[in-house]
Amino acid sequence: METSLFMLGFVIFLALAFDFINGFHDTANAIATSVSTRALKPRTAIIMAASMNFVGALMFTGVAKKIGGSITDPTLLDNGIDIVIATLIAAIIWNLVTWWLGIPSSSSHALIGALAGAVYVGAGTDHIKWSGFIEIVEGLIFSPLIAFVIGYIVMTILKWIFAKRSPHTVNKGFRSMQIITAALQSFTHGTNDAQKAMGIITFALVTSGRLETMEVPLWVKIAAATSMALGTSIGGWKIIKTMGTKIFKIEPINGFAADISAASVIFTATLMHLPVSSTHAITSSILGVGSAKRFSAVKWGVAGRIIVTWFITIPISAVLAGVIFTIFF
Repeated sequence: METSLFMLGFVIFLALAFDFINGFHDTANAIATSVSTRALKPRTAIIMAASMNFVGALMFTGVAKKIGGSITDPTLLDNGIDIVIATLIAAIIWNLVTWWLGIPSSSSHALIGALAGAVYVGAGTDHIKWSGFIEIVEGLIFSPLIAFVIGYIVMTILKWIFAKRSPHTVNKGFRSMQIITAALQSFTHGTNDAQKAMGIITFALVTSGRLETMEVPLWVKIAAATSMALGTSIGGWKIIKTMGTKIFKIEPINGFAADISAASVIFTATLMHLPVSSTHAITSSILGVGSAKRFSAVKWGVAGRIIVTWFITIPISAVLAGVIFTIFF
């Protein structure tokens, strides 16, 4: 179905706005631990995160293809552009609400839930590829559990290795190593999260008749990478405060363990072409690390509030997208 350039341009604008918001919403994923332990100054951390996000975003496209083609077939939708608009507006609204409240919710959950809800209302249940949707949701569910376990194991091993060392000496060394792990975490965030906007833009190009396949054009890669990097440069201080200080008191060795655990989960998912939540991965790894340090050290009330948000994001985003589609289209 041919779509006017104005409507297509509006969709691209919304997708890049979502990517920009994703950048400042999820900056905390990469730098909260390094900032809270003073391994990096906030401005330095944000510049590094933005740069590594940009590099990571340019290097992979598997997740973009999964987002754009696994939930529905864009070539079979007569109103695909309308569905994409409702999807992006719903995801943006939820991201802004949770950012304002300082809750590290998942931009990935918001986008996946909103797309499923918009397709369900706009095209009908027959147009949802349930196997693809379930595969994505399974990845979103299991990745934080895996990150928790890896974080717990890594921290337990580090405790055993450095048990007889001076805490001051250990933390001094790991404070330097956190710079590397924060950069790695930022890179992996770019490899996975930026591709979601790429996938939505490519989805819109296919459903509008401008592209025949879900191959991501170079200009889409550059636009999405730039938008996420700019968003990252703004920073999300409310969420940084929650991630870096409110779950438990993070020391450099804990921050290193959390970052390396989360980055390994995210990058493995990227290589498997699975969209996962970097928010969930780093938060779960922090919880796992905190539990290994001392179970009572974790502020489980704050953790519980975060986990509730994880569970409600997909259904709320789906309903919100369905309502937006019904009202405007």
